[in-house]
Amino acid sequence: MATIKTYSGGAAGESTLDDATFSFGESMRPAVLKEAVLMYEANKRQGTVNTLSRRFVNGSGKKVQKQKHTGRARHGDRKAPLFRGGGIAHGPHPRDFSYAMPRKALKRALQVALASKLRDGQVSRWEGADFAKPSTKDAFNALSALEAAGSALVVSAGPVEPNLLLSVRNLKRVRALPAAEISAYDVVFHRNLVLLDGAVEALVARIGDAKEGDE
Repeated sequence: MATIKTYSGGAAGESTLDDATFSFGESMRPAVLKEAVLMYEANKRQGTVNTLSRRFVNGSGKKVQKQKHTGRARHGDRKAPLFRGGGIAHGPHPRDFSYAMPRKALKRALQVALASKLRDGQVSRWEGADFAKPSTKDAFNALSALEAAGSALVVSAGPVEPNLLLSVRNLKRVRALPAAEISAYDVVFHRNLVLLDGAVEALVARIGDAKEGDE
């Protein structure tokens, strides 16, 4: 059993969470987490950078000098990459960097990320998080009591309450997401994982089929 921090009714405390909740057991494959993070990073790339090669540069196509008998290099036109204002040789052009991984592999990566957070003591519970109105101050105080104010991923069992979203959106590196939408990248990007009521059960239900499919 792992001991985790809890916050309930304005007071901080401690509770326990079964280590096997987010564990791969003998089939733990940390490499799949790295592959997933690389995929998410690649999919975020816009790929819109573009450079002008010599065929796209405006300028004269006349040869700058005679081919022979000058003692100088055999230049072509002024649009060559050698000249200032000429084209760019082998420069980047628009491309799509995105690719996909199998869904089962992504679930395994999520489970590895969750298990690593639990192992490193970066999982906590926020019980009874009910906001009658948006309050960034209350959200900050709760996360501070959990020592997670600097960077936290707040996970809810179902759709995140609008008032909670409004309360955390101005906090630096704090994001609130439902358990059905978080990815391994979200877990890795934030230092702390804060679970709301029912979030543990929702996460276990989501990654349970990945555990059953392991060889």
